[in-house]
Amino acid sequence: MKDRVLITGASGFIGYHLVQAAQKAGLEVHAAVRRTSDLTQLNELSPVLVYPDFSSKETLKRTLEEGNYRYIIHAAGATRAKNLKAYNLINADYTLNLAQAASATSTPVKRFIFMSSLAAVGPLSYQEEQPITETTLPIPVTSYGKSKLLAEHYLGELKEKGLPITIIRPTAVYGPREKDLFILFKTLQKGLDLYIGKKPQRLSFVYVKDLVSATMAALFQKQNQNRVYNISDGGAYSRYTLANLFRNLSGKHPFRFHLPVSMMEVVAGLLDVGYTFSGTAPVLNREKIRELTAPNWVCSIEAARAELNYQPQYDLSKGLAETLQWYRENKWL
Repeated sequence: MKDRVLITGASGFIGYHLVQAAQKAGLEVHAAVRRTSDLTQLNELSPVLVYPDFSSKETLKRTLEEGNYRYIIHAAGATRAKNLKAYNLINADYTLNLAQAASATSTPVKRFIFMSSLAAVGPLSYQEEQPITETTLPIPVTSYGKSKLLAEHYLGELKEKGLPITIIRPTAVYGPREKDLFILFKTLQKGLDLYIGKKPQRLSFVYVKDLVSATMAALFQKQNQNRVYNISDGGAYSRYTLANLFRNLSGKHPFRFHLPVSMMEVVAGLLDVGYTFSGTAPVLNREKIRELTAPNWVCSIEAARAELNYQPQYDLSKGLAETLQWYRENKWL
């Protein structure tokens, strides 16, 4: 009988690739989704679908008991919410509920993976010579990052419960089916190469297949419980590298234009006001501007290399080529 893994956020970009990898690893995959989730792509993989109630620890415990899960990958979360309270509810409180339920099941969970984010740590200054490490003092600059950090703190408090927890902190993730960076590619395709401000930046990226590879290595790890791993492709890129690679790969030459930070802050402020009584949050707000203009997101992956034998297979050039090919083949671009 195959071991079962519960993957939350399975209908999302990263979740889809995790389901695919877990199936290839020989696990029986149960995909946790919402009743309102778009399952068009996930249905291609035919996982068992479950609909957990993350607001109730008791209901979650019953779900886990019935599923008899030996592994859990918690990749569900909110990347856009109205305020810090809303982020904390979904990204921190629901994570705690799931972990507490997992620690109380009669069948021990072999590994609980939490998909956090480098945003939980926050960026460094441009002049900083050392990259972000797992021990860098966290100073998140967004509510999203703060909520992920709170979730990490909650999980840290569960150490005594004996639940083997591993926290994965990916940097900016891209690849087939990704929709956020895709907006940038679409803008470049239309001939515009836009930036906020002119200050230099050091950026990091990870191709989704490399992130999934690291996550699966952590899932089957026998040692090193309660560890945190930063995940990127190991590179450091300027703010112009992504667009320059797009130019080389597409043959297009979009016009490069720098938007004043002050002007964009006014625009973001107006969007915040405009969405005050909306049930959703704007794509661009003041926090997003801080994140987009942050000077240094370069991180060390030495811990993952040493303990997970993580060897990134895709630098930005190779990963972007594969991503753009997928977008074209599937008529996204």
